[in-house]
Amino acid sequence: MSEITYRGALARSMQDAMEQSERTIIIGQGVTDFKGLFGTTLGLADKYPERVIETPIAEDSIAGICIGAALNGLYPINTHIRADFGLLIFNQMVNLAAKYRYMFGGLFEVPMLFRLIVGRSWGQGAQHSQSLQSLLGHIPGLTVIMPSSPASIIHSYKEAIFYHPGPVVSFEHRLMYELSFDEQSDHPIGLHGSRVVKEGEDVTIVATSVMVLESKRAAAHLESMGVSVEIIDLHSISNPNTEMIIRSVSKTGRLLVVDTSWNSYGVAAEVNRLINQSSSDLLHTPAISLGMQPSPCPTAKSLEDLFYPDVHDIVRAVLELVGENVDEEKVPMKQSMTDFYKHFKGPF
Repeated sequence: MSEITYRGALARSMQDAMEQSERTIIIGQGVTDFKGLFGTTLGLADKYPERVIETPIAEDSIAGICIGAALNGLYPINTHIRADFGLLIFNQMVNLAAKYRYMFGGLFEVPMLFRLIVGRSWGQGAQHSQSLQSLLGHIPGLTVIMPSSPASIIHSYKEAIFYHPGPVVSFEHRLMYELSFDEQSDHPIGLHGSRVVKEGEDVTIVATSVMVLESKRAAAHLESMGVSVEIIDLHSISNPNTEMIIRSVSKTGRLLVVDTSWNSYGVAAEVNRLINQSSSDLLHTPAISLGMQPSPCPTAKSLEDLFYPDVHDIVRAVLELVGENVDEEKVPMKQSMTDFYKHFKGPF
């Protein structure tokens, strides 16, 4: 059995991008560090010293440099060690990268990749743990993805770097970096669209990022209780496979959306909009959305574990959707996701 970690897939994608195209540059904080951006850029600065560029803490300026480089024939991969720091480049990303093609009648393209890493674990706190995909998914001109597996990373990044003419934003979840996946059973997905991770009959779960893995854990528990769950990995926030989602909900009549961010005006709201605009008769019972609690993320570990949805919340929500009385003894206990996923430690 051939296995690859989430981090290994990122490292392979960065290596392939540098090897296969002299136009590619990697630029950001930590890319030449001895840890190589959590191991995803290790060794590349030695091989390509002129194309792997460490930067000062000046995110907005660096993003502007990347846009200028893209307009002049290079392919910048702009890395941000936390997705929160991406807030500092919103002017460049939203007002420039996303709009050049529209403002100049298609004469200019800005092909580039923004890698934004979502933090979680060991008390990341309010300013280092946010998952801001819905803010960027709202913007025409940006392709926004949330890979949940190595195959999705490898195929999406290849398509973005070598074929896609516009800016791509990828949210990578730090909690998955150390996880190993079976390469043979890890079905790929490209830059656009979604994928059915597991087929089922009773409830449709549409999930993002690490919540795809939590949904799979919940589905295994629910099957022992006789409840069959279908799981869709949304993957592309900006270009989901709407027909796939509608087809699944038409079959099950029940919908649970599980996201890594807040519910208000977010991904869950968008998935529900797609269903409601398709047909008001698809659902047998009102949909349920799970996301972060409506507050900034607490630093205390005990509170952080309550802040995020997990397998406990997913199982309870599915049982509610199918009309089962929730017996707490049959529901997995609420516990830290880092007890299941591998812990990571600082400095970031």
